[in-house]
Amino acid sequence: MKIELTRDLDTCRALRRQVFIQEQNVSEAEEWDGLDATALHLLAWDDARPVGTARLLIAGDSAKIGRVCVLRDMRGRGIGAQVMRAAIEVLRERGLRRAKLASQTHALAFYEKLGFVAYGPEYPDAGIPHRDMVLEL
Repeated sequence: MKIELTRDLDTCRALRRQVFIQEQNVSEAEEWDGLDATALHLLAWDDARPVGTARLLIAGDSAKIGRVCVLRDMRGRGIGAQVMRAAIEVLRERGLRRAKLASQTHALAFYEKLGFVAYGPEYPDAGIPHRDMVLEL
């Protein structure tokens, strides 16, 4: 497994289209929010096949990690955790102090294992229940 910062937005967006738009029925208007051009993007590779991605939006000393996804047939292999650890490392290397994210509620335990703490109420995002989470870096 190789995880790298990338400028290959087409590949990242193709993964997100498959997971969020096709699989989870997120609308294109909600998925393509206009923030990709200003974000950092991570891409996970299984040999020559792209299998996962995440987006990092940096603002001051904090960043929001979002659009984290792994292809369905590759889940359960620890790829998502590897992508998240790589994202956290990128943020630490850049001297950021805090990582935030909006977790689908079914994934709270996944992020908690990585050190994130949930706060605030549950809310719908793209019709899916979410909670905000934070990790002090």
